[in-house]
Amino acid sequence: MLRVLVLSTLFPDATRPNFGIFVERQTRALAARDGVAVEVVAPRGLPPFPLDRHPRYAALASQPAHEDWHGLPVHRPRFLNLPGTGGRLHAAMLARALRPMLAELRRSFPFDVISAEFFFPDGPAAIALGRTFGVPVSIKARGSDIHQWTRRPAIARQIVAAGCAADGRLAVSLALRDDMIALGMPAERTECIVTGVDLARFAPRDRAEAKASLGIEGPLVASIGALIPLKGHDLLIDAVASMPGVHLRIAGQGPEADRLAARIEALGCSDRIRLCGPLAPERVAALLAAADVMALASASEGLANAWLEALASGTPIVIPDVGGARQVVTSATAGRIAARTPAAFAASIAELLANPPPAATVRRIAAPFTWEANSERLHRFLAALVAAHRGT
Repeated sequence: MLRVLVLSTLFPDATRPNFGIFVERQTRALAARDGVAVEVVAPRGLPPFPLDRHPRYAALASQPAHEDWHGLPVHRPRFLNLPGTGGRLHAAMLARALRPMLAELRRSFPFDVISAEFFFPDGPAAIALGRTFGVPVSIKARGSDIHQWTRRPAIARQIVAAGCAADGRLAVSLALRDDMIALGMPAERTECIVTGVDLARFAPRDRAEAKASLGIEGPLVASIGALIPLKGHDLLIDAVASMPGVHLRIAGQGPEADRLAARIEALGCSDRIRLCGPLAPERVAALLAAADVMALASASEGLANAWLEALASGTPIVIPDVGGARQVVTSATAGRIAARTPAAFAASIAELLANPPPAATVRRIAAPFTWEANSERLHRFLAALVAAHRGT
């Protein structure tokens, strides 16, 4: 039996059901495998009292310390998030908070390996905890943890040190693996295990009927992603605003919501371009099946789940040349890789609207990206780390 402790500050909760949902899906697939037992530690970073009562943190503070989440045992301990520190103390505070909690947990769940699902603060904390409990550590890079957090020198040093100390490292794309190695992390035991997609939920439907259910007539572009500057939604809004008769629906939530809504209003496109807010996975699937194109103008990515979910739905994509884009857009059937300008995105969207590839052909591109394949490789990778650690 392989006992895996999944450590992830990215994990859904009752107030944020889509937050880190890819970690949940990966973990559920791993837990479903024979010979694997999994428990999840999803820490909550909260400021000291009374700041933790602030509306910004109230919902997070109210989450239960332990719960069953879709069949997974999930522990949600608190760790100290000190305002004004720029996050540089997060990993140390996380490790400090988890030591006593994990010592207690080991009595009922003697975990063999720690699988950290984000490089910061999860990675450095996992290294410290692995040393405390004498177990190997795997750290997975997903994109912004490598591309954004490493822009802060104090945090970059922690990330690289953790990567060098880890027993194994994972990346969601080959390009991200190259970026990790370029930072100074060892190439040995640094592997790419791409994300998965639920091929049952995300599948082609009658597009006309799907559009009608959304009250849309005419071409539809969908975008799925948090409303943050990194995702480039303003660029996409400008692109579609220049395309008469084309509709755009953006699913996601985040601090950019008001600014993006004001931009749509200023462009006079409120009848065609709308923010949908956060959508449940079933509604995301319906939107992607209705769309003629899925476009996401991110400044950086690892390998976005939204790309694969669109392809599985039979919907081609328009994305920049970031992360694992070239692992996914392997032909014109899959969509287009476009420069990050409104004009380039508009041109690529127009090409796909004029000559749409057959939905069944688009879907075949996503067929290898299953959660079953993901969990099989992850199981093998973690088991090898444990075997090497034990000298077997």
